[in-house]
Amino acid sequence: MAKLLGNLSYAVALGVLLLLVVMFGFHLQSGIDQAYTNAFFRFTHVLLGIMWIGLLYYFNFVQIPTMPKVPADLKPAVSKYIAPEALFWFRWAAAFTVLTGLIIAWINGYLAQALLLQSPFRLIGLGMWLALIMAFNVWFVIWPNQKKALGIVEADADTKARAATTAMLFSRTNTVLSLPMLYAMVTQGLLGQG
Repeated sequence: MAKLLGNLSYAVALGVLLLLVVMFGFHLQSGIDQAYTNAFFRFTHVLLGIMWIGLLYYFNFVQIPTMPKVPADLKPAVSKYIAPEALFWFRWAAAFTVLTGLIIAWINGYLAQALLLQSPFRLIGLGMWLALIMAFNVWFVIWPNQKKALGIVEADADTKARAATTAMLFSRTNTVLSLPMLYAMVTQGLLGQG
């Protein structure tokens, strides 16, 4: 068991295998139709969203507040190994969360109404716009500044410090936006608005 679960690739493969058992055992008996396609993209959207927002919260609730307490000789372990890897998963989870969300809206025929904040899709539309802003921040503000702050690209000490501050402020902005975004996403259907 330790060999299987001790290896992340094996553990993920086991999870995918169990997912396939559930998918084929409970849902694919009648074939793939629009309802199943919608359900599959919703599952994928939620899975990716958990990774994206989970990493956002990791950065803001764990890594950023803890870094000042980390001894100087240990900081390179975070900045050279942990942070770049976490940022890789963070930015791609953001991109694919947004993509799958847009696909769901398109499959269900409310993409334009939601993006135009038209009734009855204003709430989900607001959530979509907040997610788009957050993803923009990830790719075009946080990631470019983190590359400088972490030394992935060349930058002098002052530029690194400014970049770290900018990345942190936009990461905190995304944390702020995540609360109304998640509320809009979760409650849209529950409140009978689409």
